[in-house]
Amino acid sequence: MIRIEGLNQHYGQSHTLKDLTLDIPAGQCTVIMGRNGVGKTTLLQCIMGLQPLSSGQIYWHGDALSKVSVEARPRLGLGFVPQGRQIFSMLTVQENLEIGVPIRPRGQRRVPDFIFDLFPVLKDMLHRRGGDLSGGQQQQLAIARALVIDPKLLILDEPTEGIQPNIVAEIADIVRKLNRELGLTVLLVEQKLPFARKLADRFCLLDRGSLVAEGAMADLSDNLIEDYLTV
Repeated sequence: MIRIEGLNQHYGQSHTLKDLTLDIPAGQCTVIMGRNGVGKTTLLQCIMGLQPLSSGQIYWHGDALSKVSVEARPRLGLGFVPQGRQIFSMLTVQENLEIGVPIRPRGQRRVPDFIFDLFPVLKDMLHRRGGDLSGGQQQQLAIARALVIDPKLLILDEPTEGIQPNIVAEIADIVRKLNRELGLTVLLVEQKLPFARKLADRFCLLDRGSLVAEGAMADLSDNLIEDYLTV
């Protein structure tokens, strides 16, 4: 689904991503892991066009994403839930959800009913401002907003950050259902190993901007955890 080849990215003099090559296969959940500052969020931002590439290429179903504007990438089927949620705090839940409606096909330009099947709490809060929701409710709203466009790929950046455990469990169940029952491809950046193990089919470990290990989630060994994840 996504092929990343020889990707390099710089922040000024800082070489953030270094000759990164990896595949995100369709239908699976892939987790990107690593310590803070190794380039995980930058990688997701590059996929979404929010950070420029220094060199290399990102391919979506074989086509170069560099030819696609930031605004057009959701229309390809890229749903993005950024770190920190970034909902519009002064807009209502309904208004936040409706942001993606124009991307939907003509005749279907409304918030789909399945959103409220997945997140029933949002149906009861449609007229509340996003900023009045709890952190867990805001995260559910951010995921729901990304799903409104019916994405082919759901990209989640640290979805458990600052979320109470019961909501983390709910989010895990929802993402697992989307991936395993509905076939939605998921790309996840996550620090919490139990959450990642519960959801992911594959892992990719980054260190200092480079890919140092990848494979089936069951093959994430204690040695790799000690070398690249333990703080």
